[in-house]
Formats: sequence, C-alpha cells, structure tokens
Amino acid sequence: MKILKVFLTVILTMFITNIAHAENMKKLGSMNVHYMAIGSTFFTPEVARAYGITRSRYNGLVNISVLDNTKAGNPAKSVSISGQAKNNLGQFKKIEFEEVKEGDAIYYLAQVSYRNEETIHFTLKINDGKEQQTLKFSQKFYVD
Repeated sequence: MKILKVFLTVILTMFITNIAHAENMKKLGSMNVHYMAIGSTFFTPEVARAYGITRSRYNGLVNISVLDNTKAGNPAKSVSISGQAKNNLGQFKKIEFEEVKEGDAIYYLAQVSYRNEETIHFTLKINDGKEQQTLKFSQKFYVD
C-alpha cells in the first residue's frame, strides 16, 4: 500500500508539474485525456517492480488517464487504448497498454524503448464503447 501511495504521489506531482509548464490534456469528445511519457529511471526500483515497469536508460513509460467530461466531477472512464508509436525515421515501436485501477482512478500504462534524443510520435485510438477518439502527441526522450 505504501508503494501505491508513492506512485500516486509521483504521478500527481508529474501531472501538476506538466500542467504548470504545458498542460498535457486534450479534450476529445466526451473525454478529457491526460497523458505523459517519461523515462523509466524516474521511478524507484520498488515502484517499478510493483507495476511491472522495466527500469532502463532506454525504456520509457506512457501514462494515459481518461476522464468523462459529461458527468459531474469528471470521473475516470474505463476505455480501450491501441495504436502505434514511431520515431522520426519511420520505425515503429511496440506499444501495449495495461489498465491499472486504484480506487476511483484508472490509468493506462505502456512501455516504449528509445535511444538518446529520440523523438517518439504516438497515435493512439481511445474507445469508450460509445465513441472512438484519436490522441496524437510526441515526446523526445533522453538517456540519463
């Protein structure tokens, strides 16, 4: 349970930091989609182990959360996410999301490999059973 609290604190801190610099949220139909991608070494070994994250200088983590903007309080939505990731050379990278539920929160986590200063372009299909939306974003990764 302590690891869970640490992970949630890290995620919340990262979202707040991202919002302060450049909000990583897109409104797509009835969905408010919050997203981020970071290097996996940011996580402690304990947190990474608890969530099955492979810590590596060459491995990133993509975190997506989807909120329902048609309901009071914008509750989390259960969705399916699929799509692709590719670099500037057009090389595709494997990306598969796993759903993580913690109380009322729902997160979708996927790992992606990268090289130093590699920009990965994500094109993701998000389906809640009523509508399908496309989220596109890019992230430049650095080897630390």
